[in-house]
Amino acid sequence: MPDNVLVAVDGSPLSERALTYAIETFPDAQLTSIYVINPIDSVIDVEAGGLPVADDWYENAEAEATRIHQRATDLAAERGIELDTVTEVGKPAREILERADDHDVDQIVMGSHGRSGIDRALLGSVAERVTRRARIPVTIVS
Repeated sequence: MPDNVLVAVDGSPLSERALTYAIETFPDAQLTSIYVINPIDSVIDVEAGGLPVADDWYENAEAEATRIHQRATDLAAERGIELDTVTEVGKPAREILERADDHDVDQIVMGSHGRSGIDRALLGSVAERVTRRARIPVTIVS
């Protein structure tokens, strides 16, 4: 059984399912959730909302990260599990893999996809990239 499990969270139902899976499957492991603020999202937000959105994009992204981590922490606490949380900024797959490499993670757990529709088609699959490049086991929850 792994000692140190990293769970990618993004607020989607599948990432919540991945966290639940990790809690139930690895109850004795150190669990950490990771949320990645992707700067590319700011470009999409500015395109949709104009320049006023640009001023607040990072604060809004941090608030979203806090909300998602709080939900994850609550979900773990309901099952008597302590969850560490971390927020990174960058490309999601790269940040997940770097966190795993730099912190002796034994297992990555994540949902099969968080985005849907055109965003997923344009930005590619984070789960696919992590699975192809990881040096450790990756569990994909669907």
